[in-house]
Amino acid sequence: MVIGTPVGNDPLPDLLTPRGLRDPESVWSAVRRRDRVWRSEVLDSWVVADHATCAAVLLDVGRFCSDWRRIGDDVPPSALSVQTLDPPEHTAARKLLVAAFRARDWEGFARRVDDRVRARLDALARRPSFDFMADFAVPLALEAVTDVLGADPPDTASFAGLSSAIVDSMDYALRPETATPGRRARAELAELTGGWLAHPTRDGMIAFLAAHRDDSVDEGVLRNSLRVVLHSGYESASRLLGNALLACLDEPGTLERFADGVPDAALQELVRLAGPVQAEARGCVADAELAGRPIRAGETVTVLLGAANRDPDVFAEPGAVRFDRVPNPHLGFGRGPHACPGSTLALVLARAVLTAAARDHPGLRLVAEPVFRRNATLRGLERLVVATG
Repeated sequence: MVIGTPVGNDPLPDLLTPRGLRDPESVWSAVRRRDRVWRSEVLDSWVVADHATCAAVLLDVGRFCSDWRRIGDDVPPSALSVQTLDPPEHTAARKLLVAAFRARDWEGFARRVDDRVRARLDALARRPSFDFMADFAVPLALEAVTDVLGADPPDTASFAGLSSAIVDSMDYALRPETATPGRRARAELAELTGGWLAHPTRDGMIAFLAAHRDDSVDEGVLRNSLRVVLHSGYESASRLLGNALLACLDEPGTLERFADGVPDAALQELVRLAGPVQAEARGCVADAELAGRPIRAGETVTVLLGAANRDPDVFAEPGAVRFDRVPNPHLGFGRGPHACPGSTLALVLARAVLTAAARDHPGLRLVAEPVFRRNATLRGLERLVVATG
């Protein structure tokens, strides 16, 4: 989603205000007061925010594309990946990536994560306070995603800078100067993952992909897809950790209930309310109709996942944290062919972190107002200063 200058009474620019970043429900409530499908001049896009319509768009790859070449856009080869292709090209790449994910020893990974989480939290707890994001979530997420990939973690500061440039460029209409740094950062990370793919060093997704790739997946697409796994896995996991912890700390007594582990239903509820991905965009391939509105071929449709996850027609008490919410058909990991294939990584990390914090550091508390990154598409924290004593 790209957000530009406020136009009329369009509420979407408020997502980038301090209030909207801290409490996105303040924006989603305004969005829900509008029609189910409406035209945003700010985005130059149709906007859908109810759960049913959002899910329908994500599932209908025949009419709504992620591959913008299908509506005539010029997409450079460096941008083609499992994230930006549609079936049938997408199918072979996703099948290979899913097989690589499934081949991982997730039980062993979970044990390694538990050890890292305990050691890092115990060390940080000796300080008067620490920044949960910079000191904990960011390095942990990078270690975890490279563990799954089977690669040595790159320098944290350098990688975080490249990753931030990519995320910032998702809102390039607001800050046009971010577009070029974002493209350069994508290219640099693709070079990194391409080198890993050419020379696997140990067991992991990279070695699996190198051993099982064939002519059904273009080498450039595979390299770019590996870049997407690295970047998206890191960003989704680190931002979910910060958002989820803050959601728990905002509700007194919440964190303590996880001392014996975090139930699956609680994890899914945190993804629903605190998941980082707020929106996705699709191109309309053929004339269509959404909630009675005609959508013409070539137009853009923006799917507001954050709003859909609080749709009162689907979720009772949508603004409340209900850790026993079952079923919970949230769209926090997407839906359809482009649903996140690496959600297991984020969930393993979230469970380990919240369990260790509740069990070993039940006095964890905020000591300063959290600071959010100024991103609309991918919501996450810049700083979350906490103390354990």
